[in-house]
Amino acid sequence: MGRASSTKHDDRRHRIAAQRAAARRARLRNRLLLAGGAIVAVIAVTVAVVLVNTGSQNPPAAPPPGGLTGTALAATVREVTTVPGSVLDAVGGGNLVTTDIGSPTAVGSGYLTPVSGSPLTSGGKPEVLYVGADFCPYCAAARWPLIVALSRFGTFSGLTTTSSAVKDGAGQAELYPATPTWTFSGARYTSDYLTFTSVETNTNVPDPSTGFYTVLQAPTAAEQTTLAAYDPSGGIPFVDVGNKYVQLTTLVPYGPQDLQGKTWSQITAALRDPSSVLGGEIDASANYLTAAICTITGNRPASACTPAVRALQSRLGH
Repeated sequence: MGRASSTKHDDRRHRIAAQRAAARRARLRNRLLLAGGAIVAVIAVTVAVVLVNTGSQNPPAAPPPGGLTGTALAATVREVTTVPGSVLDAVGGGNLVTTDIGSPTAVGSGYLTPVSGSPLTSGGKPEVLYVGADFCPYCAAARWPLIVALSRFGTFSGLTTTSSAVKDGAGQAELYPATPTWTFSGARYTSDYLTFTSVETNTNVPDPSTGFYTVLQAPTAAEQTTLAAYDPSGGIPFVDVGNKYVQLTTLVPYGPQDLQGKTWSQITAALRDPSSVLGGEIDASANYLTAAICTITGNRPASACTPAVRALQSRLGH
């Protein structure tokens, strides 16, 4: 290998290693501590709120203010939920990797890792479970491809824009502040093929009385058991695809750093441009998620589980 090629390879290795380290630090910082400690105390105080906010199946509290409204919101929702299948097929798996440098696989480092367990179902359909929080920048990045993927199997209503936190309860600057994103709080999802359950545990607004972000929703006992089974640290974001694959982070090199300074309309425009670096990263992430979801829906519908998507399934393991 020539000196230039070697240097480029080493630079890429260091960059990806740094991104992984940042992801690990963010996950440790955003640990939920669901089993005890401060969160339990806050939940006990706010039990009335929690009882009506236990996942996407019950009416959750309204998300914090901010983001787009009116026709701008409606147009942006339409853009993110209707990315053309031709664009997604053109992107395919992109150039994203999470294991050894240059390895063409999506498995490992917390992205769509195969797991073994009883099938996760709800309402007689396979279930995709998401646990995150509005303050969390890695959750902010993870929602974009998740929405694109799920929109191929069903329909969202009530999606609203938000951003990750700017400062924590101590007034300290957050990692990747104000990352543009969406919140699943207040949203609904319907599908003939699967059930999507979302839990946004906290807002992006610190509670001065606790020093932590205001409690928004809490996992049910069953959801907490699932979370603990596959990620005892309780980190976020957490996505369980039918107890067949678990996602704990974003697909390297994509992450919240790529969304800094972007508007929602700039991001949705990128999603529809196969030549866009950002759009390609998000669309490729969505395609891997789609491939994983297709494994639990029996590759239905055909409009989602296209040959280009099914070709990615061999990279997922199982």
